[in-house]
Amino acid sequence: MSSLTVPPNKRLVLLSGRSHPELSQEVAEQLGVDLCPISAYDFANGEIFVRFEESVRGCDAFVLQSHTSPINTWIMEQLIMVDALKRASAKRITVIAPFYGYARQDKKHRGREPVSARLMADLFKAAGADRLISVDLHTSQIQGFFDGPVDHLFALPLLADHVARNTDSSRITVVSPDAGRVRVAEKWTDILGAPLAIIHKRRDPDLPNQVRMLEVVGDVQDRICVVVDDMIDTGGTIVQAAETLFDNGAAQVIVAATHGILSEPARERLMNSRISEVVVTNTLPIPADRRFDKLTVLSIAPLLAKAIYEVFTDGSVTRMFEPVEQPTLIGP
Repeated sequence: MSSLTVPPNKRLVLLSGRSHPELSQEVAEQLGVDLCPISAYDFANGEIFVRFEESVRGCDAFVLQSHTSPINTWIMEQLIMVDALKRASAKRITVIAPFYGYARQDKKHRGREPVSARLMADLFKAAGADRLISVDLHTSQIQGFFDGPVDHLFALPLLADHVARNTDSSRITVVSPDAGRVRVAEKWTDILGAPLAIIHKRRDPDLPNQVRMLEVVGDVQDRICVVVDDMIDTGGTIVQAAETLFDNGAAQVIVAATHGILSEPARERLMNSRISEVVVTNTLPIPADRRFDKLTVLSIAPLLAKAIYEVFTDGSVTRMFEPVEQPTLIGP
């Protein structure tokens, strides 16, 4: 039973694309609403058709779509849904992309390259989106690409709670897999009360998903190393990082990441590695052929539902991630 009560004087409409219907249904159950019935199909030439089977005039619409493979298809479907809402006179349109497609292309590394993350934001704005909700963006600067409010959600409390409940916290060392994730890793250390180590990696700019060299900065000897990242794609970097930690004396390696992309050959690499557990959320669908015994999938649905509720009721999304202040005790 949902604890979130939708105000009767306002109309919330939750719409789901076809990429991850299980997550959308979980979110709907958390909110205590039904998904808007939609007719969606592909024409013979691959074009997408979408029609809402009930009126959306004057509603507060939330369009949930996970940008999973085939990623371009599902992004296009979400854009078409936003356009349909705009033309059907929805009052406000919020795009929910738990995993923001093209987030890794957030800047130009060399000349003649696109900034595709900015293009994504421009496309959603042009389609008619008023607001954007996403979970653990690859870099925080992406929030500035969208010309409107962006609610950046964090899976850290969910992941850290799982690790804390299933691991000896006194032996944990939080490991950042690269310099770009140090700030996030520091938040993990605050929650777990654990020291920090950093893996310095050098990538080959001509070869995607490949790393040339790894070095550990920090003491990991006989420690349970929790490697924290925003996503796991092919798993190559994570497995290399784990082996580097073992080479430096780590007793155990656990990997925690928000987005389990798990492109081939990630399953085989992670399954055959010395990593004890891989913890991800269900921001992306993980089919049976990509799952393995070491994989733990946590539901992000309660977090998304709470964010939708706060936006819909004009509440505070930021407050969801602020630490609870303990009352000050005044002595006699």
